[in-house]
Amino acid sequence: MLKVKDHRKVFTEGCWLWLPMPWPRERINVSQKICGRSRLFLPLLGDLVLINVTGNVVVCNAVMVARLLNSTLVIPRFLYSSVWRDASQFSDIYQEEHFINYLTPDIRIVKELPKDLRSLDLEAIGSVVTDEDIMKEAKPRFYLKMILPILFKNRVVHFLGFGNRLAFDPIPFQLQRLRCRCNFHALQFVPKIQETGALLLQRLRQRAGDTGPLDHYLIGPSAVSNKKESSSRAKKPSRYLAVHLRFEIDMVAHSLCEFGGGEEERQELEAYREIHFPALTQIKKTTKLPSPAELRSEGLCPLTPEEAILLLAALGFKRKTHIFVAGSQIYGGQSRLAALTSLYPKLVTKEKLLSSTELEPFMNFSSQLAALDFIGSTAADAFAMTDSGSQFSSLVSGFRIYYGGGKMPTIRPNKRRLASIFLKNNTIEWRVFEQRVRKAIRQTKHVQTRPKARSIYRYPRCKECMCRTD
Repeated sequence: MLKVKDHRKVFTEGCWLWLPMPWPRERINVSQKICGRSRLFLPLLGDLVLINVTGNVVVCNAVMVARLLNSTLVIPRFLYSSVWRDASQFSDIYQEEHFINYLTPDIRIVKELPKDLRSLDLEAIGSVVTDEDIMKEAKPRFYLKMILPILFKNRVVHFLGFGNRLAFDPIPFQLQRLRCRCNFHALQFVPKIQETGALLLQRLRQRAGDTGPLDHYLIGPSAVSNKKESSSRAKKPSRYLAVHLRFEIDMVAHSLCEFGGGEEERQELEAYREIHFPALTQIKKTTKLPSPAELRSEGLCPLTPEEAILLLAALGFKRKTHIFVAGSQIYGGQSRLAALTSLYPKLVTKEKLLSSTELEPFMNFSSQLAALDFIGSTAADAFAMTDSGSQFSSLVSGFRIYYGGGKMPTIRPNKRRLASIFLKNNTIEWRVFEQRVRKAIRQTKHVQTRPKARSIYRYPRCKECMCRTD
């Protein structure tokens, strides 16, 4: 039995929330087709109950563990994050009934514990398992050896956190496929998010065009409404680029980098770290860490809005380009966004396109607002991320690969390569800078087959999710 730590604490993980999508309808391209929906085994469900309480994108990992342990999954509950202060629960974001029904052939999912288990002191009987009890990227054998005995003894296990606690390899083929099926088919946004997402897409395209190729999977029935409204308009739809600026204060503070704000910035970020990242603050006091300059030279700092501007300009995006910025709580506020709008006046955010009345149901719920950003970014004609390690960007990129038929370009910068270019941008001609940036992007832009041990959500081009047809 695992020694359970004190779990009565606020988890401080970022809450980008799982923004993978729904709508099981096959889309086939030249060389690959979606095959994640295929089921080749019959479920062997036991009478054990698995509870998973999670903070953000581990819903489908929980589904896979429930199947691995031949147990029942209780609908996940999201932990409250002290960073994002979002009280959203699963049913506020995803359609519960669709999730349960779609996965019924694979596992049994219930909305709450049976009465005879609700009265148990799960911590006292040793059924509470936290992230401290599970190694990162744990293999299936860990769960079979350490967790299954708890289930046999107590009939219930309560996972708290469960962040990054399940490996991507080695995983049996059908369990990996279940992960894919959950991520790309079982998670479907609730109608209020789909409807507002449809409004966002209408306005991004200036209410003039037909539905995009991914709308059906993103906004469900609302895509039909968009198509009806646009059918009477002859004007060609506006094409737009979506950019995810991962430059919120949590990212900036955690990076330990400096961004030109001097002593005032250093004090502000240190105060934020003491509250939200106390472990990092303690490490700083006891360990010699790389300097901000060293971190920047290694490409370990988030790209600033100013650097993002240089990147887009070097790639040839013209002043008239329509740009949608996802994640508008940029550190430094509007003054930082001014660098973008000065060069790209047609830059917009969801806050600019949707009225305060339309946004009101989502205010103070960062995960629901992120769902709108996910819709706007995933449906874009092109998508550019500024941090390839961002969970949000990874999910957008994976969804575009899975449903995009190879026709949804995504720009993935290598920050280490870009760092050396940016550090010299004051001493080289614009033409040389442009050539170097384009070369750096060319080296990382291609869609590749999933590398071993990498996320199936980010790299769905693999035999478990997408089948070869040539």
